[in-house]
Amino acid sequence: MELGTALAMAAAAGLGGTGLGGAAAYLLGGASRRGTGRMLAFAAGVMVAVVCFDLLPAAAAESLWRALGAFLGGCAAAMALEELCGRDRGTGWLTAAAIALHNVPEGMVIGAGDLRFGMTAAVLIGLHDLPEGMAVGAALLSGGARGLRAAAAAAAAGLPTVAGAGLGWLLGALSPGAQALAVGTASGAMLYVSFAQLLPQAVRLWSSRGAAAAAAAGVAVGLVVSA
Repeated sequence: MELGTALAMAAAAGLGGTGLGGAAAYLLGGASRRGTGRMLAFAAGVMVAVVCFDLLPAAAAESLWRALGAFLGGCAAAMALEELCGRDRGTGWLTAAAIALHNVPEGMVIGAGDLRFGMTAAVLIGLHDLPEGMAVGAALLSGGARGLRAAAAAAAAGLPTVAGAGLGWLLGALSPGAQALAVGTASGAMLYVSFAQLLPQAVRLWSSRGAAAAAAAGVAVGLVVSA
């Protein structure tokens, strides 16, 4: 597969998936306080499911101890970034950073394969990125960002998919140990963001019972996406 083709497919999957997710967060209720809380809780549930049912098992299968260490490191990095940004102001940007980190190895999957495999991977990753873009968009909206800015930031979180595709094309693929480190780190950051930022914010904007129901729905959708 040519480099330009790999980059184009990664851009469509990464920027398109997260960008559409960010726009959906606004259109499906991000304009209201309760709607934003609903979207935050739903997105948190999706992220928890993706991490627990897809990313962590895949990383642990490659190298359990490296995946565990990287997971804890990802949690610590997200916590440090949260302190740097401020708990309330940094929710959206911290979510975007966690998603962006996760998108690098996804892009490498596209770039390392042949044309047919790359196209299949791009479609699956694009669908996978939709709820992640919703998480970024909803988190930014809860912090006061305008709809277009939130959608643009969500799309930008997909840019590392393109960079990852370029790396995958050049290197062929990550070694099993490096793959476990990359995915484990992203998993730790995403899980921390879900529990420390998205769910508490959803409860403040909506209600504990409503947020729990939306998060459960998100877990169900994430399980389907990860299957």
